[in-house]
Amino acid sequence: MNDLAIDVEGLNKSFGPRHVVKDFSLKVKRGEIYGFLGPNGSGKTTTIRMLCGLLKPDSGKGVVLGHDVVQETPAIKRQVGYMTQRFSLWEDLTIRENLEFIARMYGMKRRAEAVSKTLTSLGLKNREHQLAGTLSGGWKQRLSLAACMLHEPKLLLLDEPTAGVDPQARRDFWEEIHGLAAQGISVLVSTHYMDEAERCHRLAYIAYGELLASGTPDEILHLFPLATWEVAGPPEALAALAPELKGLPGVSHVTAFGNTLHVTGEDEIALQKAIAPFVRQDNLDWKKAKPSLEDVFIHLMAGSSDNLQ
Repeated sequence: MNDLAIDVEGLNKSFGPRHVVKDFSLKVKRGEIYGFLGPNGSGKTTTIRMLCGLLKPDSGKGVVLGHDVVQETPAIKRQVGYMTQRFSLWEDLTIRENLEFIARMYGMKRRAEAVSKTLTSLGLKNREHQLAGTLSGGWKQRLSLAACMLHEPKLLLLDEPTAGVDPQARRDFWEEIHGLAAQGISVLVSTHYMDEAERCHRLAYIAYGELLASGTPDEILHLFPLATWEVAGPPEALAALAPELKGLPGVSHVTAFGNTLHVTGEDEIALQKAIAPFVRQDNLDWKKAKPSLEDVFIHLMAGSSDNLQ
């Protein structure tokens, strides 16, 4: 059996004059958690919908779970679980009723048994008679994942599944995802959270329809020879410092990280020269820092252009 759950090449999709996805290629191994990152409007959702058979590419080729991404979309849909950005189940039905309805839509045999098994495996059994509309964000997220898993898919496509949920719910969700991957289920998950990106086996970064970088988190960290300094100080001092640093020769970008600023550049010597006058200020504490994934992605974004312009 092919070791790849997703193997697509040169996918394109346009809506009117807007080229949303441009020559997109991706390979995802079976049992791999593949992070899909990029700004809003960059084509992530459109790409996911093409991969699960909901949208037909304008051009390109490839297979998902061994089925042609253009010609065999019904077969792909039967083996894929797709979780949308927004909660899309019925809020006036209970958890069990929602899952039973989904099971009927799939034409599943032994539906009651499958629903009970899913309720138990995802920790929903004690809430099975609770109306979906009364659930918190974290429990709605868990119900959505249960609906995706009900028909035992081989591939999960998760479109920003943790948006709007608390940190504990996000942590629990990722424990579930890693458990599913250990069972051989492939996962393509889009996210804006860098801590989640670091929990993926591999990453792809897309901006305005184009794939800018891919690889393991460590490989992406070393794509560019970035130098980064972290500066801490009073909030008012940092607020005044940021505009003074931006645009200086050697400074690629200045980004706020909590109570600090990250000052990043491609040339370490030029960056040190740029910040030298500010290092001597008594109310600022400067120290050399390792570039983070977020620093790399901000750097990638600086070189991309919005396809709405």
